[in-house]
Amino acid sequence: MAADWLGSLVSINCGPTLGMYQGEVSSVDQTSQTISLRQPFHNGVRCPVPEVTFSAMDIRELKFLDIQTQSGVSRASAVQGVLSDPGVISSGQSGQNSRGGYPANNTHSTTAPITILRKGPPASSSNRGPNQATPKKNGVKNGGGGGQMRLRDDECFGADMDEGLDTDFDFEANLALFDKAAVFSQIDGTDCNGARSRGTPGGERGTPTRYRHDENILEVKPVVYQQITVPQHGGKEYCTDSGLVVPSVSYELHKCLLASAERHGLSLERRLEMTGVCASQMALTLLGGPNRLTPKNNHQRPTVALLCGPHVQGAQGISCGRHLANHEVEVILFLPNFVKMQESITNELALYSKTSGKQVASIKDLPVSPVDLVINCLDSHENGFLRDQAWYLAAADWANQNRAPVLSIDPPVSGQKQAVEAKWTLSLGLPLPIDVGEARVYLCDIGVPKQVFQEVGINYHSPFGCKFVIPLHAA
Repeated sequence: MAADWLGSLVSINCGPTLGMYQGEVSSVDQTSQTISLRQPFHNGVRCPVPEVTFSAMDIRELKFLDIQTQSGVSRASAVQGVLSDPGVISSGQSGQNSRGGYPANNTHSTTAPITILRKGPPASSSNRGPNQATPKKNGVKNGGGGGQMRLRDDECFGADMDEGLDTDFDFEANLALFDKAAVFSQIDGTDCNGARSRGTPGGERGTPTRYRHDENILEVKPVVYQQITVPQHGGKEYCTDSGLVVPSVSYELHKCLLASAERHGLSLERRLEMTGVCASQMALTLLGGPNRLTPKNNHQRPTVALLCGPHVQGAQGISCGRHLANHEVEVILFLPNFVKMQESITNELALYSKTSGKQVASIKDLPVSPVDLVINCLDSHENGFLRDQAWYLAAADWANQNRAPVLSIDPPVSGQKQAVEAKWTLSLGLPLPIDVGEARVYLCDIGVPKQVFQEVGINYHSPFGCKFVIPLHAA
């Protein structure tokens, strides 16, 4: 009977110590209670010896992968009878190696469970026991490498499909279970009728109230855009980008405001410096800002012509030119020669002379070709007769013919058309009711405190926000 098992493929489980072995049965010895495998594999790796012999006491489980002949059930019973008594793993003939080396133990009898892998009828696929594996296909011949590979494929992928998979999925019935209106109402924060729930946090339905990202959940007072009121209206009103109303003031009120600020310590020198910083910052922006003033554009430095008169407005322009020259802008300052000049002019000239900027006293020394920007500080609030002098007329004529854009700093209220056509005008603190034509009006913060405004009767709230120079639009 032992000869019937020769050539069968088996898998032997010898426990965690010895591991798993697979191979072809080469001999079964009932006397010594041993079974030998040729061309064995140990834990999936081919053994270096051609044959391995196992004792019945070391076998935990024995599975038949491929039965060579006769009925599998009858042979399984035979092998179980052959290996019913314990023994010792012994060496086979012709240089066979043994695995284990455990001594015989006749006190306890050990019977290894045997599992037979065989194909059953298709209808019984769902009734396979836990020890039954996937059956092999009909028509597969025993033996050979190809048959062994097909057996392994059947063991992994040969399970029968459930008949329930043939039924079509009912999409409409499952879609009807999804309440889209309720989901979208939760997302939008509205009920099913389209009305937004308000009131208590629980709402009528007991769900938390939801708000849109642009809704304010805090109750605030209405925004007041008229935050600046003056005792004497200048006749014009402007508004900022945010809608705040900025009224103009008369020159007399503006002069009182600066005088009050000077009494509290905001001296003329401080105002000149503040005006120069704000005006230069605006000019740098008009020249192109970071797109123009970069280390890669050193060969194309912008050129600014600065036209100044012998007064405070001229000193403001010189301060602006000094800051521009410090920012690598080529500045050409025009200032006519006078026997005596104001102290503010001489002080600003002394600082300007320490920069790389140029100074000329004749219109003939100004550039013939267009410059990048012209800054006009020729006019004065006090001395309107300067408009009739030759140097003034020549400078104004040059600026109009140069075809460069013009920025006028602190233009006066003269009631006459501006001699130099400006594209931008810059007012200080509060705007004056000047006739700027098509020019755009800008306002700069010169640092006058709020209580100083109140001393001259102006109810003031800063319209500048996070900036020092803001544009104004006609209201």
